[in-house]
Amino acid sequence: MTNPTIEELQNSNEFELIAEVEQTQIKAFVVSQFTETNYVARVYMYYQVAMVILGIFILTRGVVQTIRGNTETLIFGLGALVFGFTVLVPVHELLHGLALKFTGVKKVNYGAYFRKFIFYAEADRHVLNQQQFALVALAPLIIIQVLTLIGVLACWNSGWVFAFGMVMALHSLFCAGDIGLLSVFHQKEKSDVYTFDVQAEKKSYYYRRKKA
Repeated sequence: MTNPTIEELQNSNEFELIAEVEQTQIKAFVVSQFTETNYVARVYMYYQVAMVILGIFILTRGVVQTIRGNTETLIFGLGALVFGFTVLVPVHELLHGLALKFTGVKKVNYGAYFRKFIFYAEADRHVLNQQQFALVALAPLIIIQVLTLIGVLACWNSGWVFAFGMVMALHSLFCAGDIGLLSVFHQKEKSDVYTFDVQAEKKSYYYRRKKA
């Protein structure tokens, strides 16, 4: 079954606009989604709490060991933070882009609002359904978290375990926006939801099929 076109979403009586989001205001929109009751946001919040605890544990352990004369944990932890805020960001967006390509997109556009620490990969005027958007939203979370988990297990007896653990904890924070947007598809009122970006307007639109 093919997705409806943008013209059908905008002009057909079958669909209604449920959200119109400016890219520069994406953080506020994401926060509003976490206030809604849905299992996607709830599961992510539980997971995020665990990741925050992990990150605090690594940094605290690093400080304590440094005071005792062993700087290994702190060096690996801080190195992971530098890696996370530099290399990891474009890798995260590239994985979004590859997932978009998998849905049939020919050209993926990348951009950033550095002052707001907002980065994005988008496909201009390409309609995504729930399953396709889930693939795009979750690709970086699943791939990077699995890779870092493998790194943790493989380096369990070396200082690299703290680097992989910190990257895992930090990257989960980067995924908050993806989960927040995915939550739009999982609100209380069950119905088909579709979304698309309009590059010229710097906006994302979400439409829902009206109930009969």
